[in-house]
Amino acid sequence: MTALTTTAAPRQLRGRFQGAALGIAAWLAGILFVLPILWMALTSFHSESDAATNPPSLAASLTLDSYREFFGAGGGASPWPSLINSLTASLASTLLTLLLALPAAYALSIRPVKKWTDVLFFFLSTKMLPLVAGLLPIYLFAKNTGLLDNIWALVVLYTAMNLPIAVWMMQSFFAEVPVAIIEAAQIDGARLPTILGRVVAPIALPGIAATSLICFIFSWNELLFARVLTGVVAETAPVFLTGFITSQGLFLAKVCAASLVISLPVLAAGFAAQDKLVQGLSLGAVK
Repeated sequence: MTALTTTAAPRQLRGRFQGAALGIAAWLAGILFVLPILWMALTSFHSESDAATNPPSLAASLTLDSYREFFGAGGGASPWPSLINSLTASLASTLLTLLLALPAAYALSIRPVKKWTDVLFFFLSTKMLPLVAGLLPIYLFAKNTGLLDNIWALVVLYTAMNLPIAVWMMQSFFAEVPVAIIEAAQIDGARLPTILGRVVAPIALPGIAATSLICFIFSWNELLFARVLTGVVAETAPVFLTGFITSQGLFLAKVCAASLVISLPVLAAGFAAQDKLVQGLSLGAVK
């Protein structure tokens, strides 16, 4: 018994040491990822002269001038139309993506479909095309149909861009739904819309939430097509942000303030749905 106790003690110490080392490594990695965001937030409260110093000064005085100028207090353009356009395009495209991805994922995961793996690969292969390669055809189509500088053109475009990844993700989530529950609902006379809305969706809600958040983030952060297809009326928040980089120079404090404000909706959505996001992304990983 003494020998076993003597052997177990070093193993426990080794396990504690490894756990502490992993904890320290996780904290260091977290700080490494958060540090640029904290630095951006601190720079946004500096004046332009203090933000441009090299090396930057941590003890510089704090001011809200950059935020005042971002919101148009100095006579500049107001960011609210751009923020509303981004919110409209992101929410509308996310809802439309979910409406189209739900039945597609249901058909590929629960209902027998021939060569369903080929269908999924086709969906994923559409994401392999570089965005720049499709820029000119889409621009010409929008120009000939009168959809330039139209927010609904971005809604349709973002829906098409997010739909493949949404179907791919939700297919794996729906595969975890017990088929017996769906068969019981069918025996009770439930039709497909009822099954999707009242049976499948509540069970796969974490996966749907994770998919929705990812689609929202992709739509909110998209810049290339928004920059080319919009002008003044449908300008989005990322396009508005690029206006702070001018031929007169880079207004670093204003850019940091604008970046922080524009990032807040995505950060707030991610923080509010973090439990569903983690649960959805890990759904099916542990049997």
